[in-house]
Amino acid sequence: MKRVTILGATGSVGTSTLDLIERAPEQFEVVALTANCDVARLAAAAIRTRAKLAVVADPDCLPPLREALSGSDVEARAGPDAVCEAARMNADWTMAAIVGAAGLKPVMAALEAGGTVALANKEALVSAGDVMTAAARAAGTTLLPVDSEHNAVFQCLDRTAPERVRRIVLTASGGPFRTTSLEAMRTITPAQAVAHPNWSMGAKISVDSATLMNKGLELIEAFHLFPVSAGQLDVLVHPQSVVHSMVEYVDGSTLAQLGPPDMRVPIAYALAWPERMETPCERLDLAAIGRLDFEAPDYVRFPALKLAREALAAGGARPAILNAANEVAVAAFLAGAVKFLEIAAIVSDTLARYDPAAPESLDAVLAIDAEARARAAERVKDCVV
Repeated sequence: MKRVTILGATGSVGTSTLDLIERAPEQFEVVALTANCDVARLAAAAIRTRAKLAVVADPDCLPPLREALSGSDVEARAGPDAVCEAARMNADWTMAAIVGAAGLKPVMAALEAGGTVALANKEALVSAGDVMTAAARAAGTTLLPVDSEHNAVFQCLDRTAPERVRRIVLTASGGPFRTTSLEAMRTITPAQAVAHPNWSMGAKISVDSATLMNKGLELIEAFHLFPVSAGQLDVLVHPQSVVHSMVEYVDGSTLAQLGPPDMRVPIAYALAWPERMETPCERLDLAAIGRLDFEAPDYVRFPALKLAREALAAGGARPAILNAANEVAVAAFLAGAVKFLEIAAIVSDTLARYDPAAPESLDAVLAIDAEARARAAERVKDCVV
């Protein structure tokens, strides 16, 4: 049996992972589950899967967690340090699905512990790519991408001969505002921004998809995951979300991975790798779909993608600043404090006003992240809704 830990077990990716594991209980043993503060869902999942440990990041949630787990054999712990301890437990396979910079320390703990880490926290490689990949190499950790785009590349890429790869193309749905005019974007509401046409995701990721920042973050993540240069990474808008990404080779061949817009497909690939496992996902019916469309991204209406490309090209601390400022700006937008188009403007201003040296440790990354957040928060105060 494969021993599994899920960091972020109550989020979209975490619950999809649990769904697959619970469909094959003879194949998996759950070691630990973590959540931020969703006690009810965490406790229910831990009891169902007979997990050894359940951890909430919020210490105030420990008493209700203990009460919810009363009568079971599941141990309860709380606090950020306890989340990292869960990440270090003796698991064969760890799902890293904590959203945002909050996942940085737990991801690092999991990478340093060895085994296999399935990475759904793109911010880890965006903010601390060099530091994280060095830790994985030192520990002999296998790093598997879970984002549908990177998982698609992983399935199509000939890792034995990277010199034969000409280009990696990440596809983007274009989000809910793919055809919306720039003028109409000025009045977009949070409810409109989180209504993704194809995928069921959390609010933050849905807004990132709406601004195309999500695709920009994925470009940076791809740079750290695959043996290509920044110039070999490209983006193509594909509204049907059927082709999840492509790898173009020097001979003119292009390999693409296709599938339904269901995160259980890439999760299952990472969960069973190097084998494959059954999933309940809807099968692809190309005849019913009828057509597949592609178009170049619009960097004028979606400046966040351009900002991410520039941060990738510059390297150093720029990607960490980009990510931190974006998290602050998106949170402010969801809270009604800034307008949709101001998200990219806040990120741009933060990048323009803060340019520290490249981080060489996780502590340095976290310090840059904190300072960038503070500067972005100051910029939010200048916005008028």
